[in-house]
Amino acid sequence: MATMLFELISPERVMFSGEVRAVMLPATEGDMTVMPGHEPTMVMLNPGIIAVTDTQGHGHRAFVRGGFVEITGSGVSVLAERALPPEELTRDRLDEEILRLETMREAMGNDRARREADFAISRLEQVKTTLSF
Repeated sequence: MATMLFELISPERVMFSGEVRAVMLPATEGDMTVMPGHEPTMVMLNPGIIAVTDTQGHGHRAFVRGGFVEITGSGVSVLAERALPPEELTRDRLDEEILRLETMREAMGNDRARREADFAISRLEQVKTTLSF
């Protein structure tokens, strides 16, 4: 089976780097699955869960608050604003992220930026309700 290189990098650490079969991303254009040979593109991320299928068929997940993705035919590189592995993703952590976004939203004067913050907050609320803690 074909594979591609996947890297998930946050300001704090490299969370994952290795060969994978597929990557599911919460892109701003809509959730998407990337497989080897995908058309090269760049996308932005919404807050959400990245899911990766490794070469043995095992799934791995990480929470991202946003960021950028570069997709080539042979790899996917994610530069996340913030990323947490599942073992660090708690209801309290999500509440902190929501509070941080709400605080930032209140300081924004631009209506578009406020709508984007509202959308990000709703995505985080969704993640909170779908994950079992």
